[in-house]
Parts: sequence; C-alpha cells; structure tokens
Amino acid sequence: MASEELTGLSNSFIRQNSTSGISLDFEPDADYHFVETLEERYKCAYCHLVLHNPHQTGCGHRFCQHCIISLRELNTVPTCPVDKETIKVQEVFKDNCCKREVLNLQVFCKNFPECNSKITLGRYQDHLQQCLFESVLCINGECRDQILRKDLKDHLSLHCKFREEICQYCNQYVVSINLKNHEKNECPDFPVPCLHKCSQIILKKEMDKHLSVCPEAEVDCPYKQYGCPIKRGKLAEHENAALREHMLQILDKNSKLEEQISDLYKSLEFKEIKIQQLADTVKKCEKDFRQFAQLLGKNSNLMVNTQTLASHIDKSAWLETQVRQLIQMSNQQQSKFDLMPLLETIENIKQKIAFMETYDQRLVVLEGQFTEHDVHISIHKAQLNKNEERFKLLEGTCYNGKLIWKIMDYKMKKKEAMEGRIVSIFSQPFYTSRCGYRLCARAYLNGDGSGKGTHISLYFVVMRGEFDSLLPWPFKQKVTLMLLDQSGKKNHIVEVFRADPNSSSFKRPDGEMNIASGCPRFVAHAVLENAKNTYVKDDTLFMKVVVDLTDLEEL
Repeated sequence: MASEELTGLSNSFIRQNSTSGISLDFEPDADYHFVETLEERYKCAYCHLVLHNPHQTGCGHRFCQHCIISLRELNTVPTCPVDKETIKVQEVFKDNCCKREVLNLQVFCKNFPECNSKITLGRYQDHLQQCLFESVLCINGECRDQILRKDLKDHLSLHCKFREEICQYCNQYVVSINLKNHEKNECPDFPVPCLHKCSQIILKKEMDKHLSVCPEAEVDCPYKQYGCPIKRGKLAEHENAALREHMLQILDKNSKLEEQISDLYKSLEFKEIKIQQLADTVKKCEKDFRQFAQLLGKNSNLMVNTQTLASHIDKSAWLETQVRQLIQMSNQQQSKFDLMPLLETIENIKQKIAFMETYDQRLVVLEGQFTEHDVHISIHKAQLNKNEERFKLLEGTCYNGKLIWKIMDYKMKKKEAMEGRIVSIFSQPFYTSRCGYRLCARAYLNGDGSGKGTHISLYFVVMRGEFDSLLPWPFKQKVTLMLLDQSGKKNHIVEVFRADPNSSSFKRPDGEMNIASGCPRFVAHAVLENAKNTYVKDDTLFMKVVVDLTDLEEL
C-alpha cells in the first residue's frame, strides 16, 4: 500500500483532464480522416458520425447532443433507433468520459498529403488556423483570390493586383492595378511631350508654364480684329512677311466704318423731321381741346344728360357685378354638395387608420411580452436540464459509505491503458452520509508506479463536497478496498488501510479532488486473468470500497 502522491500523476491523464482539454471542440458535420479506424463506440447511434458532445441513454447507447434533442423533438415518446427502447429523459446523461476520449482521437489534416500533420480532434480547428496548406482569402480588401497560407506573403508582395507600389515618378504609394492609369492621367511628375512641335519633354505639372513660353505655340495674329484669320507659331516672322496684307485689311476696315457713319447721319436727319411732325400734331390737339371745353361750359343741359348717362352706366356695372357674384356662389355651393360623399369617405378612412394605429401599439406591447416570456422559458429550460442531471446523479449515488463499482469492457480499457491513451478511470462519487464526505475510487488497469505493467492499481480519492466546511478534517476513517469474486465463494481480494492524518491526500480539498492514496500493487494481472479464478466474468469486474463509519458523527 502506498500513496499516489509518491508515484506521481500520469502525464496522459493530466492532458485529458486539463482546463484546456475541457474547452476543446470540433465542427460536427465535417468529413474527418481518422488515423485509426473509428470504433463503433465513438459513433452516434442516430447519425452514425463521430460523437459530438456525447450523451448516453438508459439503454447504454450514445448519441450526439443535437441528435438526442432531435429525437425528443420529433417524437412524443422517443425511442432508441438501435434496440427500440423508450428513451427516458431522467436516464439521459452527458458522457464526459467519452467526450474526452473522442477529443483525443488522432485525425489527419484535411489538406493531406500536402500537410502530413496528425492532430487530436479537439485541436483540429486550431491547426487549420495555422496550417500552411489551408486556403485563405487575400487580406487586401478588394482582392478575392484564394491562396495557400504558405504562399500568402509572396502573393501580397509580388502577385496581388491590389498591392501598393511606389510610383517611379512621384514616389507616391498607388494600388498596382491603378498604377498605369495614375502615371498616364494623375501623376504630376510624369514626363510628357510638348503639345507643339518644339519636341521638348516636360513634367505634366509644368506643362501650363511651358506653353506660355513655347516658341512653337500657335497664337492669334494681332491683326485678327482687322480680318487676318491666320495662327502662327513664329509670330514675328509672320508680322514681317504679311505687312502689306495687314495694311490693306486696315484700309478696308476704315472704308466700311466711314460708310456706316454716313448711314447714321441720314437716319438722324429723318428722325428729326418725324419729331417735328409729332410736335405740330400735339399743338393742334391742345387747340381742339380748349374749344371743346368752352362749348361744354355754355350748354348745362348737355352736362345734366351726361351725368344721367353716367349714372345709368354705374348701375349697369353694379348689376353686372352682382350677377357675377351670384354665379360664383352658385358654383361654390354646387362644388360643396359634390364633395360631401368624398369628405365622409375621408373621415371613415381616418377613423380606420386611428384604429389600426391602436392595434399596432398593442402589437408592440405583445411582442415585448412575448420576448420576455421567451427569455423566462429559456431560463426555466436551462434550470430543468440542470435539475435533471442533478436528479440522475443523486439517484445513482450511495450515502452509506459503500461503493460497488462495475467496470465493463475490461480488455479494451486495459488495452487503452497499455497504449497510454486512457491510463486511469474514475468511479462515480459516493458519500459517507447525506451531508458527509464526498469520495470516489480510481483504477489504473495497467498499473501505476511499482505496479505498472504487472498489476491493477487501486486508489481511494477524497473529493470536494458541499458540506466540507461542517466536517472534521483531516479525514481519519479506515478504508477497505476489495476485488469481488463472482463465483459466489467470496474469495475476495481485500486491502485495508487507515487514513494518514499527515498526508495531503486526506486534508480538506483545495481543488476538485485530492491526490489519491491506495495500493499500486493491488492485484496481479496473472491472478486476475487466471482462468481458474472468476474475478473477471463476461469482460466485467467489480470493485468495492467500504469506509468505516464508526465514531463518525452525522450532521
């Protein structure tokens, strides 16, 4: 009998139960190429793919988490597709042990054979984030090229059409695909030939300045206003050669101006005569008006008749105005009568709109209440799942200080231990009482420490419990470890030890569990597997752990 504290923990077990291991995951629907043939016990009984978040039913079959949920949603009374047994909700539990085994299965990278890496399934996605043969999208925003990660650096620096390059003329950074257009149309330092025949090469930004002094630039002749239509690059030579033509053009222009002046004088004389005639006509009209006024003053009767006529004219105008107003009022009244049905229809529509707006407000309130109820239902579902797991655990838990541990598939589990995949296994927890110590057993089927390769090692483990603050520490009780004989003759193999109060294995746990203590050479493989003995039957063996409850006061 010895303490595991002296022999040390297996590196393999630490890896499988580390915090990082718990957080591992993989994409459930991907096509994985496993290094070894995938065993049936790692396949979902429903979808037949590798188990993702495995759950085990009461009939012993394993399903992916989303598959077991689908079975419950598709059928009022869900049944196991393998043995047609009814799946009871309270018997379904999350199989974390199987999950750890699945996450540690070895798979090839999907880019095999270019990438010959072998990765655990739980680290598969992490590997793809670093795999040099994984196809990735170019990080330049407008580029949509897919490139192997190992070629991305060369693509960005040499081949990507949207990489930035330095313009050789202005030293500005320009996207490669736009570089030629930049040089041709936008680069201020791009050299271009002069637009004229001087054959000089000038920077684009200096072109306007050069054109103002270019000796070959064509400009208008100074005598253009006199009719010279010619443009010349060498202006001085043109002026000297065309002096006679320019003088003739000036003379012709002056002759035309003199003719225009003569025509203006004639027009002015005609207008002066017309003005004099109009003045004579005005004087004659003034004379006739004075004569008419004198005659009007002499004849008063004519004045009265004129006033009466004016009065009748005014009355006629008033009557005409009244008739127009009556016609306008009649038209307005008629229009009003025609619009009444339309006004009633509009009023009804307004009432309906107001009614619908009220319904919209009520709908918003109902949507808010529905969202709130949905949140409450989600919380209740989570709590219900938590309670179901707790009830399942409580149903299978012993509270009398005794544990009967049934270990099935002995040969397979021993092989896994020999290969270093799963070197140890844990029993379910048990208690000394309802509010007592929380305990479990741990077995190394291929041995541990001095028993490695020749014996089964069996250890006793003190776990962290809910009532540790009320219990006496360190743990001091006597512990009996047993391998049960299945022949009925009770030839059990028994080891007994009393907890050492000075050992850290029996102090109050700081973590999830203390370092285990027990027997590294509990039973030899030769004894266990001897055909004359019946410790293993139907590939199953039974371990028993008994804690002496004498002098242990219950809370």
